[in-house]
Amino acid sequence: MINQSDNVVKLNSINRRMFILATAKVIILGGIVSRLFFLQIKENKKYLTLSDKNRIREWKLPPVRGDFHDFFGNVIAGNFEAYQLHLIPEQVENFRYTINRIKNILDLTDKQFEKILKKQKEIKPWETLIVADNLNWENFSKINNNLYDLNGVKPIISISRSYPFKENYTHILGYVSQANENDILSNETIKEKFVQGLKVGKIGLEKSFENDLIGSNSIERYEVNAYGRRISQLAYQQGDRGKTIKLTVDTEIQKLVNELLNDKAGSICVMDIFTGHIIAMHSAPTFDPNKFVFGISQDDWQLIRNNPMKPLVNKTLSGNYSPGSTIKPIVALSALENDIVSTSFAVNCKGHKHPLELYGQTYHCWKKEGHGSVSMREAMKQSCDTYFYEISRRLGVDKLSVTAKKFGLGKKVFGELFYNEKNGLIPNTQWKKNALGTNWLLGETIITGIGQGFIQTTPIQLCLMTAQIANGGHKIYPQIVLNDNKQVKEDKFISLIKNSKHIKFVQEAMFSSTNEIRGTSYRSRIDDPKYQFAGKTGTAQVKRITEIDRELDLKTSEIAYEERDHALYVAFGPYKNPRYAISILIEHGGSGGSVAAPLAKVLFKKIIDRHEIRKNYETKKYLDI
Repeated sequence: MINQSDNVVKLNSINRRMFILATAKVIILGGIVSRLFFLQIKENKKYLTLSDKNRIREWKLPPVRGDFHDFFGNVIAGNFEAYQLHLIPEQVENFRYTINRIKNILDLTDKQFEKILKKQKEIKPWETLIVADNLNWENFSKINNNLYDLNGVKPIISISRSYPFKENYTHILGYVSQANENDILSNETIKEKFVQGLKVGKIGLEKSFENDLIGSNSIERYEVNAYGRRISQLAYQQGDRGKTIKLTVDTEIQKLVNELLNDKAGSICVMDIFTGHIIAMHSAPTFDPNKFVFGISQDDWQLIRNNPMKPLVNKTLSGNYSPGSTIKPIVALSALENDIVSTSFAVNCKGHKHPLELYGQTYHCWKKEGHGSVSMREAMKQSCDTYFYEISRRLGVDKLSVTAKKFGLGKKVFGELFYNEKNGLIPNTQWKKNALGTNWLLGETIITGIGQGFIQTTPIQLCLMTAQIANGGHKIYPQIVLNDNKQVKEDKFISLIKNSKHIKFVQEAMFSSTNEIRGTSYRSRIDDPKYQFAGKTGTAQVKRITEIDRELDLKTSEIAYEERDHALYVAFGPYKNPRYAISILIEHGGSGGSVAAPLAKVLFKKIIDRHEIRKNYETKKYLDI
């Protein structure tokens, strides 16, 4: 029999348990409520952001690159719409299935397919894989029609680089191609704006002005479903287009110099002798930069790389050449400025039978029978080596070096604008002591006086030298970018000479060389004063001429190509009122008078005819402001 006290004990026990359970419920419920309050109220922004990140995707697009324009506003490097196919591996449910579907839709070759798989292994799972960067419209449409079965695949209308004038501007502009690791590590701007598929400048002005041209990224925000497929676009932030850069170059003249150098290796430069504007600057052979935009094929690359005429070398800026007789105007000017000789000083040139002999070395004039007794003007006109041997001997290499450097030789013309421009070399006695550890020899002075030996110049330096002779001996600052204010304007009218009569004499001697009988470029003259020009030929040896070579007296066509002389010509015109200077170099062309000078005849007609068009365009621009 259960007594009353047992019932009380049980009841108390039950009440205790119920209290504990109730308390536990209250605590648990309170915890749940407080946690919900914390999550929904206190942490609302955090989890809303995390939710949006799971629901919203943000894509950074490649920036739109700025254009290059020529002097007349023609687009010489622009952009076009390219149809591309992107995917992000981690957003694709079954990568192998998806990529095989793409292969079938686009009818990719096994080689193309393997290349895509290789690229996929090289990137992070969350990075964009560019499956195709330049689809035609038909394949782009096929992809769009099959998107229902291609989770994570993104057909993109992108902007890519275009060079409408193809090979005409290659060595000025350079080209763009996909950014690599070195581009990213060496340039903070590229690093900041990098996305898969970003094209950056590799050489030329495309590389020099990368930070100005690159622009800023556009941003796209999309709502996606659980599988990462886009549902709708939520926002689009337009990036800024890169800066447009205007050049001083005239495309019509640039195209002409390309034609003149067809099938040749060499360079042509054209410069305004007062403003320093580069009107044309071309190196040949060249290549189509459009081939590099989406990655050049192996076949095309091997053709360019293995071409013996070296199309990858910018001969205008990077080619170091002996100037040959084109240096003679500077030698004559230096001798006059330093009061070494007068213009009437004469030398008797007796040709090969009576060469100059000095310390066991023999120095011949190029003309076998000699020039006879010649004054400075006649020596320049006929390019008499014997005459310039003598005045360079009297002048000395150090004085000649000073004058040559004043006129732009031995120094980069564009400063640091082009990374591949070379200094050339204007030697002197101290240079040889420092560089080679030996003393300068008199015989080295003699051959320097005809542009041989250690002396090295680039074609653009010869053009600048000629421009400063043509404008009366005043310093100019060459520029290829229009309105480039980086130059020191205070130095604009610095005179490089002591006596204006000396520079006038050199100009007249160059005129006689082209326009008078027995002048080395007489056959290339133009009688019409409108187009008349003055110039100086040069023939630079690439190997030492032996006595056997001299006796054989072979024609250029009979000599192995790589052993032929380089042909050079510098000139300015029109002679009455000079405005433009040119330099022409044909590698292994032979004689400057027979190979380089005839090109100047065609070129000056075009340059001078275009002068009025250029002048009228500038006037119209000024009036429109």
